[in-house]
Amino acid sequence: MTVSHGEPVIRITAMPADANAYGDIFGGWLMSLMDMGAGLIAARRSRGRAVTVAMDGLQFHHPVKVGDEVSVYGALQREGRSSMTIAVEAWRRPRHEHDAIKVTEAVFTFVAIDDAGKPRPVQQEI
Repeated sequence: MTVSHGEPVIRITAMPADANAYGDIFGGWLMSLMDMGAGLIAARRSRGRAVTVAMDGLQFHHPVKVGDEVSVYGALQREGRSSMTIAVEAWRRPRHEHDAIKVTEAVFTFVAIDDAGKPRPVQQEI
C-alpha cells in the first residue's frame, strides 16, 4: 500500500477529549478520521452515497499525542461495479516540529448505494 503521496483529505489537531488518561489519542478516534477521509473519496468518485463495508490491514505504528496535527491521506486503489477500495494513511506532526511520521494505515472498502440502500453502479467519469 503506497499512499504517502495520495490525496490529502483531512487535517485536524488532536485534542484532550480525543485522548486517554495518558495523553495518547484513542485508536477509535483515528480510525474514525480515516473512515471519514475514505468516505469523502468514495462519495466523490461514486457521485453519491457510499457506505463502508470493510476495513482491512489496520496497523498502528506510532502513538498520537494531544496537540499533534493529524493528516489523513487516501487513494483509490481499485474500483468494481459498485465497490471501491481506498488505501488510507494517517500521519502526525508534533505541534512545534516540521517532520511528520506515519502512524496508521488501512484499506477501506466502500459500496455505492441508492436511496433505498441497495448497491448501485459507481458512476463513470464524465
